[in-house]
Amino acid sequence: MGYLYYGGSDPIHIDDRPLAHLKVVIATKLRRNESFTLTWRHPDDQPQGRSTVWLHPSIPLRFVFDEPEATSLSRRWIEALAHSANSTGGVMLVDELLDPPEDALSV
Repeated sequence: MGYLYYGGSDPIHIDDRPLAHLKVVIATKLRRNESFTLTWRHPDDQPQGRSTVWLHPSIPLRFVFDEPEATSLSRRWIEALAHSANSTGGVMLVDELLDPPEDALSV
């Protein structure tokens, strides 16, 4: 289980694999000095629902992963997240889209 720390709020619990994919999309948007929202469904161990935060380049952000080794990334999943990032609804943490084996990235 990874954590996304944003500003002074409580950590957001996200599994390492989805967090690694979000990191790519979020870093790209913030590097372009773009603000946007991030929405996710609450994990099963929390009350049912979803949450949204407004991400802005000037607010401190930290990604913490449980696993010491980087995971391979799915090009299709990153593209789906990036597509949602460019919509009016912002980044929506969607379920993983599996790549054919030759399209997997290692980062």
